[in-house]
Formats: sequence, structure tokens, C-alpha cells
Amino acid sequence: MKTNEHFRFSDGVLLAPLVAVLSIWIVFWIEIQYGVNFNDYGIYPRTLEGLRGVVLSPFIHGSVEHLYNNTLPLAILTAFLFYFYQRAALKVLVLGILVSGLLTWIIARPSYHIGASGVIYVLASFIFFKGIFAKHFRLVALSLVVVFIYGSMIWYIFPVKDNISWEGHLAGFLTGLLLALTIRVKVPLEKKYDWEREDYREENDPFLQHFDEDGNFIEQKEEPDEPIKIKYHYKKDGEA
Repeated sequence: MKTNEHFRFSDGVLLAPLVAVLSIWIVFWIEIQYGVNFNDYGIYPRTLEGLRGVVLSPFIHGSVEHLYNNTLPLAILTAFLFYFYQRAALKVLVLGILVSGLLTWIIARPSYHIGASGVIYVLASFIFFKGIFAKHFRLVALSLVVVFIYGSMIWYIFPVKDNISWEGHLAGFLTGLLLALTIRVKVPLEKKYDWEREDYREENDPFLQHFDEDGNFIEQKEEPDEPIKIKYHYKKDGEA
């Protein structure tokens, strides 16, 4: 596959983060505007009714602070996903929401679990581990960027605060790792020069043949040009 088919800007790189951010803000605006509370539509563990939160909970937030804290990471990580993993991005996003939600439903405390933070942990985990597993220099660099910006998030997969869903964070983190292991992505082949190949032989390299064993340049003697030969053709009288 050609290199230019990878890591290219597309409409999804802008559209996906925009849709993600608008969706969570519109839901919160509806709650404020009409005085309703959607918290009951979050994930409530091990109940049939609580299963609807697997799909709905990422769009529900309890406060402006909660919403704001999730907005930037969601936008940035979604843009990273759709730029660097374009073909697998939608699959990662959909499976990430479903699997992390179900895992939260299974392991979480009896309470309503809401917010997009679980999806954020899916994205951060997937992008980090997939870059390490792929071993492509750009994807590894992206993994390091994610660690640099969001590395402190790792503490919140543990029960360090009572008012946060650490179970949702843990579920998202494990889901991202699982998807990084199971979803295959195509990355561009790195260009290898002749001297990087296993079958490379110095003696067959036309460039190195211009140098001796000590690295001194060897002048190539030019072969003398062949003498110019001139041939005359005469026309007989009467020929056009």
C-alpha cells in the first residue's frame, strides 16, 4: 500500500471530534434548558434497566465541570484516532463504547455511572498500546505524546476518589488494551535504503566502488572517445 494512503487529513479528522463534543454539550444543554436529569439513564451495574447506560452514559454529565474536563481530551484523542488509524477508527470507537460499558456494568459499584471518561480511557489506552505494538516511528511518537499529555490519568483507574467512576476508567483502559491487541491496522512500510537490507554487499555498491579501502576517492578514468568518422555520399547527375 502506498505511504500517502496513511496518516492523511480527511473530513473525519475534523468531523468526528466535532460530533463527539457537540453531542455531549447538546445533551447537557437539553437538561439545563428543560430542567430534566438524565442521570438515571447511566450505567447501573447488574440490572437490566442499567444496560441502556452502556450506550447512553457517555453522553450524560453531572455538571459543567464534569463536562468541561471531558471535552478537550475527547476532542483531541478522537482527532488522533481518526488521523492515525483512519480505517479502524469507527470500529474502535463503537466497540470501545460497547465493551467498556458492558465491563463497567459487570464490575462497578451499585450507582449510576455517567460521562465520556470511559471512552476517553479507551482512546488513550488504544492509541498508546497500538503505537507500541505497531513499532512504527510515527505511532510510537504518538504514544509518547499521549503519555506526556494524559499519563497522569493512570491514577484514576484506581479508587483514589469516591465521587469518580474508577471502574469506568479501568474498564475503558482494559478495553483499549484489548482492542489494540485484536484490531489489525495497516501502517506504511518504512523506506529502506539498499545499505539497510540484509542482502546488502558493499562490493556490489556502485557508489562505494569510487573509494579504496582507506576511504580515498578513486578517480575513474574516462575511456577515450572513438574517433569521429565522416562518410560522404555523392549523388549521380540527374538524381533528385
